[in-house]
Amino acid sequence: MRLTVFWQRMAEHFGAGSAETFARDHVMSELGGHTVHEALSEGWAAKDVWHVVCTVMNVPQERR
Repeated sequence: MRLTVFWQRMAEHFGAGSAETFARDHVMSELGGHTVHEALSEGWAAKDVWHVVCTVMNVPQERR
């Protein structure tokens, strides 16, 4: 998954402004105690981060 697709999906689910806030502020144990931004910066694949976000935030199957 390309980062552009990842951020598009984040914006579609959370809204443009809220996606950025969530990615910056929400720490998830499933990401090793990191935020989305931190996980991506540390080399996590966007696809894997998106999978974690979907699981933790109960993103509907049709949006995954």
